[in-house]
Amino acid sequence: MTAGNDFDPQATEPTLFSALLTPHRSLNRTGFLLVMAFVSVASFAAGIACLMIGAWPVLGFLGLDVLAVYLAFKINFRRAKAYEEILVTPSELRLRRVSHRGHVMEWAFNPLWVQLDQVVHEEFGIEKLYLVSKGRHVALASFLGPDEKASFAKALMIALAAARRGPTHHPTF
Repeated sequence: MTAGNDFDPQATEPTLFSALLTPHRSLNRTGFLLVMAFVSVASFAAGIACLMIGAWPVLGFLGLDVLAVYLAFKINFRRAKAYEEILVTPSELRLRRVSHRGHVMEWAFNPLWVQLDQVVHEEFGIEKLYLVSKGRHVALASFLGPDEKASFAKALMIALAAARRGPTHHPTF
């Protein structure tokens, strides 16, 4: 039977809002190589100068400094692999958080009942965003800056309002 109002379990709901949030990293691979080359050359030159005046242990400590800078950048790049996915449909708001280690945490909310709570600092703007439903508070968009959080919060509130209005029907003639 192919009536226009048949229930189709394979039909997908329209997506009202979808976002993939990732931490911002301003240094790419080329920049990293240039910074490491500069730090290495500067440390080597200072180490040779210290070696020539008889302060030979300084050369080893400068090498440890280069190693510490390298490890700090590697940790920073590894942490950049974390992300959050937010999807809003008329019947569900789904938040999926993946840590830099690959640990996945998911939450599903009814968009009719979920609220977006904001912690706002008068000088800096939005500091934190929370999804609140049934007594649960789930933080989201923690890697965004205050202006980005404001823009994200506005878009998410528009999507939640659209979900609360319900689906619109546009008959075709």
